[in-house]
Amino acid sequence: MSDETGTPGTPAGSPGGPRPEPLRFFGTSWVDHDHGYAARRAGVAAGSLAAAAASCLILRFAYEGIRIADSGAFVTVLVVAMFAICSALAFRNTWEGFGKRHDPQRQATLRGLLAIGFVGSLLAYFFRSLTEAPGEKLHREEYDRAREEYTRRTSRRTGNPSRKKRRG
Repeated sequence: MSDETGTPGTPAGSPGGPRPEPLRFFGTSWVDHDHGYAARRAGVAAGSLAAAAASCLILRFAYEGIRIADSGAFVTVLVVAMFAICSALAFRNTWEGFGKRHDPQRQATLRGLLAIGFVGSLLAYFFRSLTEAPGEKLHREEYDRAREEYTRRTSRRTGNPSRKKRRG
């Protein structure tokens, strides 16, 4: 298996250099926007919006169950506020994740909160997929930087530097 530069373990006949990291639902089609990239983006947008709508319907049933149980206004307000706040935090966390890598330790501590606010994450996917593949900007920056570093490392100098003519 090759490392991020793609040189060790590169199969014979394939070009060296860094390889793009595949994105969920897109593979590596985000690099050149080919192989059904536009259709995949539309599918991700429609799918995430449909999943968010279905999730809201399920949460509506949960709300009705709490109301039927007659557990009181305080509990009802508490549950609604919990889902709203967790969804807002999940949206923000997911949205920020499209631009920079998250700290895995912080993500582990937020796992429960993000699970409760799953509607926010689905909406973040929907809104980001309207402009690009979710996470494309971050991956493109990393891929371009890796290609630039690879080119810089592998470019060859012309001539012997010790034989340069000195001005003066």
